[in-house]
Amino acid sequence: MKNDKVYLTLQNGKQFVGTRFGSDGDIIGELVFTTGMTGYIETLTDPSYYGQIVTQTFPLIGNYGMIKSDCESRKPWVSAYIVREKCDTPSNFRCEETLDAYLKENNIVGIYGIDTRELTKIVREAGVMNAAITSKPKVDLQAVANYTIKDAVKTVTSNEVVYSGNPKNYRVVLWDFGAKDNISRELVKRGCYCIKVPSYYTAEQILSLDPDGLMLANGPGDPAENVVIIENIKKLAGKLPIFGICLGHQLFALAMGGKTKKMKYGHRGANQPVKSLNSGRIYISSQNHGYEVISSSLEGVGELSFINVNDNTCEGVDYPDINAFTVQFHPEACCGPQDADKLFDKFLNNIKEKKFNA
Repeated sequence: MKNDKVYLTLQNGKQFVGTRFGSDGDIIGELVFTTGMTGYIETLTDPSYYGQIVTQTFPLIGNYGMIKSDCESRKPWVSAYIVREKCDTPSNFRCEETLDAYLKENNIVGIYGIDTRELTKIVREAGVMNAAITSKPKVDLQAVANYTIKDAVKTVTSNEVVYSGNPKNYRVVLWDFGAKDNISRELVKRGCYCIKVPSYYTAEQILSLDPDGLMLANGPGDPAENVVIIENIKKLAGKLPIFGICLGHQLFALAMGGKTKKMKYGHRGANQPVKSLNSGRIYISSQNHGYEVISSSLEGVGELSFINVNDNTCEGVDYPDINAFTVQFHPEACCGPQDADKLFDKFLNNIKEKKFNA
């Protein structure tokens, strides 16, 4: 008889016992949590989760099944998936298969039946840490502690150029550091011709496409690791309108001489409040990041535009002198709040004004 018992061992030695679902196998990854009540399909397929063991804080996951058209990329990127309770009988007219079946097909390890509330409280108190999922209780804690996420952007980026929209419209290059598909959809919906290019494209290659604007996408990992991309961003700043999201926001800040740092446990979920410093308005945003831009490092270079209401961290920067702006949160959120989708309109207006003034 198959033994479905599985062990989750944290870097600090704390161990949980649960039941396996999805794929067989052992895995080590960075343990994080996300607070979204819905949107697990988008979470699984968001490239920003590369190298991470994701815990869902909402207790029941899988109740509307898996739906291919809701995926944000070509495959799931999480290293493993932890839920309190999985649903094997989803009820939704769009459902194509169960969560369990999807994880098996894509070789993703899953655990259910552990106290995800306790697990989340540990991460909140101690901070993000590594963890191992194993079939046997004995774990090499040194191997767990030594795990690091490397070459994240290089791993998740597409290796081909993808065109979408009407070629007669404004040409926007989407630099793919791990881009969610909904970024392309939001650009096309506004009449843009979106050209998604791999992360290893150079500034010269991007300019050769004759773009009217440049979108810096989201993505995984430590932003400071991407030295070559940062140097290429420096070459592009001021040459065309730029809009950066999440990792794109961090990379642009680094290119402008700013600094980033790893957060204690990051922002992951669809209920993060951000405040516009210009209007005073509060937006509810979707976020997925473990690093932040240090606001003080950009004094005299950019203008802080948004802050997180919970911890006052940097959520957005405007660079009016070079027609660029970036945000840490996801204005293209799907599934999630769409309070801030007007930022895409702002980007398009910047492109039009640049075109008009040219």
